[in-house]
Amino acid sequence: MTHHFIAPVLQRLQRLGLQETAHARSGAWRRKARTQRLNLALQGGGAHGAFTWGVLDALLEDGRLDFEGISGSSAGAMNAAVMAQGWVRGGRDGARAALSRFWSAIGQMVPAALMAQGSGEDMRLSPTGKLLVSWSTQFSPAQLNPMAMNVLRELLLEMVDFNDLRQHCPFKLFIGATQANTGRLRVFREHELTVDMLLASACLPRLHHPVEIDGQPYWDGGYSANPAVFPLFYECDSPDVLLVLLNPLEREGTPHTSIEIRERISELGFHAHFMREMQLFTRAMASAAPSFVSSGPLERKLRAMRFHMIEPGQCASMRRPETRLLAHMPYLQLLHDQGREHAAAWLTNHAQDVGKRSSIDMEDCFA
Repeated sequence: MTHHFIAPVLQRLQRLGLQETAHARSGAWRRKARTQRLNLALQGGGAHGAFTWGVLDALLEDGRLDFEGISGSSAGAMNAAVMAQGWVRGGRDGARAALSRFWSAIGQMVPAALMAQGSGEDMRLSPTGKLLVSWSTQFSPAQLNPMAMNVLRELLLEMVDFNDLRQHCPFKLFIGATQANTGRLRVFREHELTVDMLLASACLPRLHHPVEIDGQPYWDGGYSANPAVFPLFYECDSPDVLLVLLNPLEREGTPHTSIEIRERISELGFHAHFMREMQLFTRAMASAAPSFVSSGPLERKLRAMRFHMIEPGQCASMRRPETRLLAHMPYLQLLHDQGREHAAAWLTNHAQDVGKRSSIDMEDCFA
């Protein structure tokens, strides 16, 4: 039917000498018709968030997917807000440019000679960098940073017009932060988002003073949800959720040294809430299987849910937890390129699954 409608138009334009324009317009129409909408769940992980930058860059460039809701904590929240602001100003290309500017600025914040050593996937913190990190375990932020300086604040205020974003945000945003006194998760929405809310989502208590919002102190959202997935289920219409992870579902080898054990415990602390939430989704979806007994809207929505995932696997560049603090541009660019590669592979193998089926085995991944 579509062909019969477009063909006469193309013939008429051809007679007018405008066939090339007609082909371009019909191609754009077909691309739009093929676009599928999904939600994004963006995990946090400091500098490792540059991997997510690469994933988003590839998804935006590909153009086959639209986005309804984005949930993120810590670096995931930064990626979500910067992408949304860029989209407001310039659509997909604007979102790509904004993410590039943001991570390029992050990569210039700390002198490379101070923090980084090695090259390629062997890049790591320098001895000086490790010494600075070790101080964070010996002194409080009040001692190390009595003026409560946070270079991210100025960068975010430069990159994001929060008033504009609150009024014109193209996506539903769900920014997670942890209420420090209760451990409860608070999810901030796009219509209320401020720079303090974003900073709260990425507030590591060993490095930064708590961020106070409405009289309450907040820490990194990863302590209570990394990221929160349930808002994408309850608040969004699209049943497709793409999980963009920075922590692999399984690590090779068992930690033995005191440093390895400490790092693994820290990683598990940021990963446990997400795994528990996904385990609950897995069980709930299985329990909502069709039966002869009539089911309600919640069961029907659970049956319709479809999950997809992009994760770094055993990337050597992200194997050392210390590199979450490696805000070094060559390292961030490496992670960006790896994120693009993983996203390109996922698009090739699974983009056609969006809107039809889950592209991961939930039982195998999370049960």
